[in-house]
Amino acid sequence: MQIGEQIRRLRKKQNMTQNALAKQLFVTPQAVSQWERGVTLPDTDKLSEIASALHTSVNVLTGTVVTTPDWFMRDTLFSAERMYSRIKAFSEAEHLEDTQRALPFMKEAHSGQTRKPAFYSDTPIPYVTHPLLMACHAHALGIREDAILAAILLHDVCEDCGVKLQDIPCSEPVREAVRLVTFPKDTSVDKDTLKKQYYAAIAQNRIACMVKLLDRCNNISTMAGAFSDKKLISYINETETYVMPLWEIARKTLPEYVDGIFVIKYHMRSVLESLKALMMLGKG
Repeated sequence: MQIGEQIRRLRKKQNMTQNALAKQLFVTPQAVSQWERGVTLPDTDKLSEIASALHTSVNVLTGTVVTTPDWFMRDTLFSAERMYSRIKAFSEAEHLEDTQRALPFMKEAHSGQTRKPAFYSDTPIPYVTHPLLMACHAHALGIREDAILAAILLHDVCEDCGVKLQDIPCSEPVREAVRLVTFPKDTSVDKDTLKKQYYAAIAQNRIACMVKLLDRCNNISTMAGAFSDKKLISYINETETYVMPLWEIARKTLPEYVDGIFVIKYHMRSVLESLKALMMLGKG
């Protein structure tokens, strides 16, 4: 398909008139008409602007076929065994009692559980890699608070493993944070209302707030390959609506970790924008 035909198709797909497109591109409607009829071609340096206005890529616009390299794709980012050993070592060295109790308890609770593999792999991923990576991430960012690290390790044991709160072998602040980040199973309330209540409660607890930020940061960084487009769109929307506001709350309630919170914010925002851009490119 010629460039002009693509411009016309994509413009109509956006329910956009030639005048509206011309206004965005600072050209005349006659210029757009001539492109679409194949009388003239857009200047090369104008192609990126046209692609942006039509929510597509220059490659789609020009019909360029891009061959994907034969890349090696990793099933997991880091070794679960090494992360476990790292957390065990620093929790003992720093006398983090809740974290020391949480680590083996978490491992036992998630024993045998796996996460959904990416579309390019058949290898099941041990579920423990998720809380272990979160805890290593937090510690590397300078977050050394015992209750936060323990709550990170245990954040899914009630929701995914059926563990009762009273059986968690840690202090009350850890148990309360785990309670708050465990999504409630209340069939009497519609899901949207339940979600609003869930995030509002998390926002009132500094530990739960940090756990949820790190949880979502890890998920959007590692789960895109396992999500359908529909699920990914829903996850991005939920993140921007409910999780992003927690950044500001965390910054105010955890001022000692403001640098780490900025890095989490940067990480999440850059991954989200990259995912959105890739999904837009895939629209054709």
